[in-house]
Amino acid sequence: MNLKLSTNLFLIFAILFLTCSCKSGQKNQKDLFITENIGFAEAQTDSMLHITGEPTGKNYPRTMKNDGSLVVTGMYDWTPGFFPGSLWYLYELTGNEKWKIAAEKWTASLEPLKTFTGHHDLGFMMYCSYGNAERLSPKPGYKDILLESAESLSSRFNEKTQAIKSWNYRKNWNDTTEWYYPVIIDNMMNLEMLFYASKISENKKYYDIAVKHSESTLKNHFREDFSTYHVVNYDTITGKVLNQATCQGYSDNSTWARGQAWAIYGFTMVYRETHEPKFLNAAIKATDLYLKNLPDDLVPVWDFNVGQEGYTPTGKSYAVQFPGKGLKDASAAAIVCSALFELGELANNKTYTNTAIKMLHSLASPAYRAQLGRNADFILMHSVGSLPHESEIDKPLVYADYYFLEALNRYRKIKNVN
Repeated sequence: MNLKLSTNLFLIFAILFLTCSCKSGQKNQKDLFITENIGFAEAQTDSMLHITGEPTGKNYPRTMKNDGSLVVTGMYDWTPGFFPGSLWYLYELTGNEKWKIAAEKWTASLEPLKTFTGHHDLGFMMYCSYGNAERLSPKPGYKDILLESAESLSSRFNEKTQAIKSWNYRKNWNDTTEWYYPVIIDNMMNLEMLFYASKISENKKYYDIAVKHSESTLKNHFREDFSTYHVVNYDTITGKVLNQATCQGYSDNSTWARGQAWAIYGFTMVYRETHEPKFLNAAIKATDLYLKNLPDDLVPVWDFNVGQEGYTPTGKSYAVQFPGKGLKDASAAAIVCSALFELGELANNKTYTNTAIKMLHSLASPAYRAQLGRNADFILMHSVGSLPHESEIDKPLVYADYYFLEALNRYRKIKNVN
């Protein structure tokens, strides 16, 4: 073998060795990151389970009081499905039967909700719990419960508005604008249960309702730049849009960060279920708008337009006296982080995937992940529930933890990380 050939072969082997070593190092770093975060989540959740005891229908973890103690809620709130869902993700992440046993108990406690029609959040309540249960550890009856839940949610759909009614009648902050048929951007998240119900029942009704609602949202909730309105109020007789406003954002014309997050996640999911390019386009454009408004740590301020000229809160909104400029919302970051792992795959866009990884690392940093035994045993700190209602300001939120664990699980499943 001549010297030139020998040298070339040596260089090839050296490059292959370094490439393999680099990939192995990346894999090890990824595994260590995931393992450490799972361990922390297990420890926090163990402690939370000790405090809550057995599910009673009235003790679902939601947030934290100012004194650091746990705030729980009843099953008819919009959030009870997230804690069972988190338990299911811990089971999926660890394979430990104790998490499955706990998840089954907390999930079963929500069965009475299958006939609930009081608001639109049945997807959050039942699909985050029973949907994950059926996916990870199917039992006789789970499908029937989910089908009945989908039927209950479908009862809030109206052919005139072509949308699912989110809330019942209420007034806006100014106490003069009446919302007879309010539809909020969050409602996109509840459609996944309808798509599931259509597949297992072979009843296209649920699919059609989900698509019609998505099309109405695409038409009426997005501005030209693909920022979102929180609330769209419809005329119940004509189906026309009466006004576009906010309830949890800074002002009617501002972009509430978590609202934008719901849109990103929701339209990504709808594209997965329909393969309709218009829904992928909406997800991409909403994402690009969101990413442009992020600070260096990739965790957004609770509303993108707080304190900016041309944006003014009104009426009884707490934002009138306390704008909350600079307040971060880790819940919005966790939702988008999880969505970007899926959007990166569906859009074949590694930039989205890599951004999701950076977001996940930011959320897992000491800036946003709690200290062990603190934060009422929630995983993430620094979320904002509803600043205008003076509620859950700079507090942990159960759904922030749920989407953080979902994002961690999605990250774990990615084979090639650049």
